[in-house]
Amino acid sequence: MRLLVLVVLSVALMVFDARFTLLKPVRSQMSLVLMQSYWITDLPQRLWQGVASQFGSRTELVAENEKLKTENLLLQGRMQKLAALTEQNVRLRELLNSSALVNEKVEVAELIGMDPNPFTHRIIINKGERDGVVLGQPVLDARGLMGQVVELMPYTSRVLLLTDTTHSIPVQVNRNGLRAIASGTGNPERLELRHVADTADIKEGDLLVSSGLGQRFPAGYPVATVREVIHDSGQPFAIVRAVPTAALNRSRYLLLVFTDSRTAEERANDAAQAQEALDQHGGGPIIPATVPKPAAVIPAAVAAPAAPVAPVTAPAAATTPAKPVAARPAATKPPAKPPTAQPAAVRPAAKPPVSAPATPGGRE
Repeated sequence: MRLLVLVVLSVALMVFDARFTLLKPVRSQMSLVLMQSYWITDLPQRLWQGVASQFGSRTELVAENEKLKTENLLLQGRMQKLAALTEQNVRLRELLNSSALVNEKVEVAELIGMDPNPFTHRIIINKGERDGVVLGQPVLDARGLMGQVVELMPYTSRVLLLTDTTHSIPVQVNRNGLRAIASGTGNPERLELRHVADTADIKEGDLLVSSGLGQRFPAGYPVATVREVIHDSGQPFAIVRAVPTAALNRSRYLLLVFTDSRTAEERANDAAQAQEALDQHGGGPIIPATVPKPAAVIPAAVAAPAAPVAPVTAPAAATTPAKPVAARPAATKPPAKPPTAQPAAVRPAAKPPVSAPATPGGRE
């Protein structure tokens, strides 16, 4: 019964509130009272959500921080790769510029390894016997000579650097042509010139280039720059230290110079044979070629006047005025020609007129 009364009362209040505005202030006051109850009832849930959000946000921040660190590391790696590619591009351009100045055939090689022995200066490149590399082949970078190939493998080669203690190269001072021997010291930043006279004209800053006397390195390639010259009055030789022009510890891309593959003896023999053939071709045939030509010209000049003499006999047989005709050439020809050639030409011309009147038909 009470439930029915409450239901009827509720429906009446809803209809009255919908039709009239008298219950609006009461509803607003009731909302203030109920607001507190709503806040109190919702407090445990809000506290739980706050605590969960605090722990969740920290975990998300840590994860996001790790993600950002990873992305930052990847970006830094890409930046380093970009810097390496930029430097590689610069070095390749330097190699292209240097190879344009090289007359010999060259090929780009890359350094792929180093000898772990600290007392030897050797490197390994990615070109070998299958690529046409030969023992003793010069190797240089964009700045100067680095060394030579000392060991061959099918696809790789071992290069002995200039600074190795067992390596020496003949050089000359680019300023005045003074020759010397540059030897390795075991220090990648220093070479020494052996047995340079104390009075030699060499000074700090001189450029040393390969002289080509050893028949191994081509002439004219930069080797080192003189850094220090020490003169000791008590010693016959000066102490000369130089710095290699090539970046021995930094160059990654190198140039293999393909020069003449013949040995020194083969080149000398070929040069001697070529010179001998040239001497035979240039000295022998020249003398006989000039002598016969004048001999052939002289008979041609003598035979020319003999040919017109034959027609003179025909008019001499036909008419008697042949006598004065024979006398005219005899009188005019001697002063016109040299005295040596005139008697030979006059005598054959004078005999036909004498015999022509006697037997003209029989002569013909």
